[in-house]
Amino acid sequence: MKNRHDILLIACYELGHQPLALASPLALLDEAGYQAKAIDLSIESLDEESIRRAKFVAISVPMHTALRIGEQAARRIREINRQAHICFYGHYAWLNKDQLLKIGDSIIAGEYEEPLLNLIRAIEIGDRRLEIDGVTTREHDSDPYLRRLRFITPQRNALPPLQKYAHYIDGDQHRIAGYTEATRGCSHVCLHCPITPIYNGRFFVVPFDVVMADIRQQVGMGATHITFGDPDFLNGPKHSLKIVRALHDEFPRLTFDFTAKVEHLIEQQDSLREFKECGGTFVVSAFESFSDEVLARLKKGHTRHQIFEAIGIMNRVGIPLRPSLVAFSPWTTLDDYLDLLNCVRDLNLVEAVDPIQFSIRLLVPPHSALIEKTDMLRKTASVLDAEHFAYHWSHPDPRMDELHRAVSQRVEEAAATAEDIRSTFEAICALAYQTAGLTLPVFENYSPSTPIPRLSEAWFC
Repeated sequence: MKNRHDILLIACYELGHQPLALASPLALLDEAGYQAKAIDLSIESLDEESIRRAKFVAISVPMHTALRIGEQAARRIREINRQAHICFYGHYAWLNKDQLLKIGDSIIAGEYEEPLLNLIRAIEIGDRRLEIDGVTTREHDSDPYLRRLRFITPQRNALPPLQKYAHYIDGDQHRIAGYTEATRGCSHVCLHCPITPIYNGRFFVVPFDVVMADIRQQVGMGATHITFGDPDFLNGPKHSLKIVRALHDEFPRLTFDFTAKVEHLIEQQDSLREFKECGGTFVVSAFESFSDEVLARLKKGHTRHQIFEAIGIMNRVGIPLRPSLVAFSPWTTLDDYLDLLNCVRDLNLVEAVDPIQFSIRLLVPPHSALIEKTDMLRKTASVLDAEHFAYHWSHPDPRMDELHRAVSQRVEEAAATAEDIRSTFEAICALAYQTAGLTLPVFENYSPSTPIPRLSEAWFC
């Protein structure tokens, strides 16, 4: 498979970023002497000629949205080209392997680049057994590939330009944003996270030189802001600090954002001021809930009190927090939801929370740790909805399911009309208080002194 048209790599959606899940395998394949055509379905179309000529197709599905798109792409590919080997890789490939193997031929989980290369080599020589570490087929089951890779610099020149992806917004500034990672996996085992069943508390450090080389090439492509896509940038705090120091020394005007857990923000508070001085402009943190009951159910590793502590630390440091939420879960009561809204309002977080966060419903895919390690299925009478790649659950309080539908619809309407965040938040509050049969409290004016930086693509699963 040395012809460029023999191998087709497809990305579906990577949070609005230029897909690292294409750039990284492209580099490894090129080094091994293979050419591949790459298509990002969030930007480009999948044409029939590319499908017809492909002998091997790999579809990246790192998240649920990408999975839905990838499944439809695979069905189209199978209709046009029945001979091509279809492989799915990424977190949601592993979680949904039972369903995806009805469409495709193989699944790769964990550190995917080397298994992907080994799979291509095996297919090239006609090896029908395909008993490859990290590769699951209908005939061969393999655990996720969790060996340290020999990382090389991602290859981005064959991908759509950075200008076509999510950009960085700070007040009136709209700037080109790049995307890289300093680590993979995560040292934590939050039960609702898709990473937990695969990495089970392990993470791998991407070498300093590789991270810096990737940043340099994206700066050369026009990036003036970098998003670190690590599940938790502070899993390896010394490594992260070394990177941002070097980033700032080489590109003093380059800014960045990252994701970090609440407890890491507390543990690393003495270092956070340096992250700001080196160009850090905001941090995403998975609060998920202000309810200690819900946080314990999800095994988040932090408490309501620690959320308040982290907010205070970040306010003193001067780096805005952008919380992510799981607003609806089987354990979230209506009082919990009202409390969530009140906390966001009282803590001056209204403009820091994308409205879609208030509609996020706990996603429970097959093989989730919530299933493997808890009695959630029995307690919530959940049933697998194979078409939507998730277990369907109903809240014990029917008002919560009704509220979820109402909030979701209101958020969609707001997005379609580009409604301002404050107005959307007030509307969500009104819906919640109406559901509870309570009078809506007076919403006091909230006007932050400076705009809260963000990316143009709101985070969602």
